[in-house]
Amino acid sequence: MKWLASVAGVGFLKPAPGTWGSFAALPLAYLIHQAGGFWLLLTATIIAFVAGLKATETVTRTGDHDPSWVVIDEVVGQWIALFPISYGAAMMGVDIVRLWPGWIAAFVMFRLFDIWKPWLVSWADRRGDALGVMLDDVIAGLFAAIVVIALAALAHGVLM
Repeated sequence: MKWLASVAGVGFLKPAPGTWGSFAALPLAYLIHQAGGFWLLLTATIIAFVAGLKATETVTRTGDHDPSWVVIDEVVGQWIALFPISYGAAMMGVDIVRLWPGWIAAFVMFRLFDIWKPWLVSWADRRGDALGVMLDDVIAGLFAAIVVIALAALAHGVLM
């Protein structure tokens, strides 16, 4: 379970293991998208959430409710932040790499919301349990995805 919770040891990289976890999520999302598009990424995210919840419950039973090396939650949140890019690429029939500004925005916005912990993100974080560990990143990912959609709309003249 420690292997899963740390995403194959990525969580032990220093400094900023959460940022390393988010960064590790990017090539994984690319590979998943290439293998099966948005729907496979969505399915993988759900599976990673359930497996991550179980792993986090297991590794936090005896101590710290949110060890810094647990980064499976960052992977799940980062994948959610990438949903608009994956969906957009699939719908438009373009290579997901062509949407590189969206990748940067998704990464930066997810890290911002995960670190800043506004509103619902901080509510989930305060739960003090494994579900809270996972949920705060899910919510941060949703907030980041909303910003990515708004930035894409702005960039494409929809909000002009």
